[in-house]
Amino acid sequence: MNKNDRILVTGAAGFIGACFVESCGKRKLSVISVDELSCFDSRPEHRKIDFGEKVDRRRLLEWLQREKPSLSHIVHLGARTDTTDMNRALLKEANLDYSQALWNYATERRIPFVYASSAATYGDGSEGYDDDESLIPRLKPLNPYGESKQQFDLWALAEERKGQFPPAWSGFKFFNVYGFGERHKGKMASVVLHAYDQIREKGRVKLFKSHKTGIADGQQKRDFIYVGDVVEALHFACQKPISRGLFNLGTGQARTFLDLVRAVFHEMGKPAQIDFIDTPVEIRERYQYFTQARMDRLRLEGLTAPFTSLETGVSLYVKDLSASPR
Repeated sequence: MNKNDRILVTGAAGFIGACFVESCGKRKLSVISVDELSCFDSRPEHRKIDFGEKVDRRRLLEWLQREKPSLSHIVHLGARTDTTDMNRALLKEANLDYSQALWNYATERRIPFVYASSAATYGDGSEGYDDDESLIPRLKPLNPYGESKQQFDLWALAEERKGQFPPAWSGFKFFNVYGFGERHKGKMASVVLHAYDQIREKGRVKLFKSHKTGIADGQQKRDFIYVGDVVEALHFACQKPISRGLFNLGTGQARTFLDLVRAVFHEMGKPAQIDFIDTPVEIRERYQYFTQARMDRLRLEGLTAPFTSLETGVSLYVKDLSASPR
């Protein structure tokens, strides 16, 4: 990496993006942060982060053509991430068209490209959670957000077959990421944050009932991954670098929502008090009851560090929340 090179980070004012930018500062890596400019100043959790040069996401492409910055990598984390969003036109613009434009820029300028896909591409999991790229066309996402992410994955693979791809590229199917810095996500924030807030306010937590035969209330399982592990994997992809491919990014171990909220109660020194409520009808048919990343391919690339356990991750997160003004 040339000392004058910088990492272009899209979605830099978002949850994972801000954590990645913060980690770059600790590693003495220079960044260009891309997002809606108002977001950089409106999120108290991120006020101590040095975002470097900031660029408005809506003007990024013209800015790149005009400024021609020297870049070591593009880390594309920006997206519309609301899984309840039914506006396919907006999702196409934000998650497909924008990503294609950045891929093309990285290809033209010969810049390594790392981007965020999503475990939402796996839908109900009936096709499993194997990141074998030959299986991707069979996946059936449950919502337009997942569809938009899968469309870009398929497009990127098609571009590679045509010989139109960056010098190194990797996409990551993030599973359920949690950790400090996500409060601005509101309803889309992790259950850890919602549980913490509910326990502070009422001493109780609400969880969705199970509406699936054979699965008890609270026994729905997800692959919860701590944001610090995600950030380390992104750095690994850049520094190794990973030459190409789509990879799962979870822990490889599904845990129940009961496990998760009990860990929050424990860390807060409170007895577990849980109420089960109906899953809203509008999302009931699209609700994922189980996710678990198969991690073999990323491990074979050389990412061997153990992932943070759910209990340790929750402990770290709750400590950060307790020390931070709301």
